[in-house]
Amino acid sequence: MSGPRLVIGIIVMGVAVPLIVFFLLDLKTPAQLFAIAATTFLAWGVADLFASILERPRLKDRSPGRAIREDMQRRQSEEQATASRSSSAATDRS
Repeated sequence: MSGPRLVIGIIVMGVAVPLIVFFLLDLKTPAQLFAIAATTFLAWGVADLFASILERPRLKDRSPGRAIREDMQRRQSEEQATASRSSSAATDRS
């Protein structure tokens, strides 16, 4: 999370939105204001975390079908390499 994005998020979701909701709902106590501020700020933080996870390119210019095929081939080659290493280790012991 970049600095300006964090500062704007704190100002908007930690201060502005809670104050607007507080006054629109005609709430009275500071505890209610702090509860709204904590809730909106936490919701923004979780949403920002999910957005950063989803920004990562998973397909890398591949179609979903091609990505699945390539992943299956990679897993099969890794399994074969593991099996050949374990069988060569077994023959070395005998």
